[in-house]
Amino acid sequence: MRIGYHASHEQFLPSELLRWVIQAEDAGFQSVLSSDHFFPWSDQQGQSGFAWSWLGAALQATRNIDFGIVNAPGQRYHPAIIAQACATLAEMYPERFWIAIGSGQNLNEHITGTRWPSKAERNMRLLECATILERLWAGETVTTQGLVVTEDARLYTLPAKKPMLLGAAVTEQTAEWIANWADGLITTSRPVDDLKRMRDKFIQGGGECKPIYIKVQLSYDRTEEEARGEALLQWRNNIFENDLMTELRTPAQFDAAGKCVDLHELEGKVLVSSSLQQHVDWLAEYIEAGFTNLLLHNVNRSQEVFIKDFGEKVLPALKSIV
Repeated sequence: MRIGYHASHEQFLPSELLRWVIQAEDAGFQSVLSSDHFFPWSDQQGQSGFAWSWLGAALQATRNIDFGIVNAPGQRYHPAIIAQACATLAEMYPERFWIAIGSGQNLNEHITGTRWPSKAERNMRLLECATILERLWAGETVTTQGLVVTEDARLYTLPAKKPMLLGAAVTEQTAEWIANWADGLITTSRPVDDLKRMRDKFIQGGGECKPIYIKVQLSYDRTEEEARGEALLQWRNNIFENDLMTELRTPAQFDAAGKCVDLHELEGKVLVSSSLQQHVDWLAEYIEAGFTNLLLHNVNRSQEVFIKDFGEKVLPALKSIV
């Protein structure tokens, strides 16, 4: 079992996140998941540092904790550049860095001024990018002429062991598809029965024995009012279906969509409570169902309180389950 901390660049300064991942490791968290945005989800969140600069500093500032990032190669980033960035981090910090790739969101990718493709085309592009990453990490010279054009690309600095490449999915169909080419799956929290069906599809597609990571959205603070109010303020724009989330272009559009969200709707998507025992019970459901790689995202702004209290009470309780 590995319990991780989510570093949300959309919500906090990189310097704050650096301090908190150090605290998270000291508190007993074993992994860190980093977002990789150009824009925040909301003007209210108000940040969006360059995650790749931050990753080098965070890996150097910590000791044994591993770091992953969710990235969308193919439009804002060329996969050859991502392959080089990953290889360098993996060489400097062996077996402490991994990457998850997905088909992306218009919010971040439209800045290049190129056309935003359909989901089917984005999936085709994503598979091309995954193949380019793997070939470059294998030391090949790569030329491609598909949706992604690559000419004579070769990495001269390679790690002893390539980084783990996960595929990001929010639907059962995507989970089944990525199982054939990814080293594992990453998805977001939802009812356990829904996750079981996604796991079944992932295994059906070829994912048996491959790891599954769950990013768990929660809101913990020491009073119920703070846990609820800050969750609504910070994360109300992030509960929509993927068809909408991937198409909106600006934080202002997300803010407009979020105006119709009330606390009741949010609680169906985010685990909101000031009770540490309630959070233990919720997370235990995932672990008892076999989902043992959990990446916890406290969506409100009380990060130090979250790290301290979960380190003292929740993480030890979860470790006693297995």
